Amino acid sequence: MKKHTKIYCDYFGIGEQDVVMCEWCNKAIAVDINHIEPRGLGGKNPSKDVIENLCAMCRYCHWRFEQKKISKKVLKERHLKKLRQ
Repeated sequence: MKKHTKIYCDYFGIGEQDVVMCEWCNKAIAVDINHIEPRGLGGKNPSKDVIENLCAMCRYCHWRFEQKKISKKVLKERHLKKLRQ
């Protein structure tokens, strides 16, 4: 398990058998833990591996986010709202 995925799963108490829904569409199963602010091209930036910067997304929404069809600002707002619940 990747470090950032473990950080996300530990924070929300998610086990390997648990189903997590996409934080954007809330309709599809999340298969990716995405960095909202990217770690940088070709390198690792441990300061980006924090729960405030990690969100669960389905493949389609993750692709849409990477294509800039989903606003980074709005995604971050939704994610932070989830953290406050």
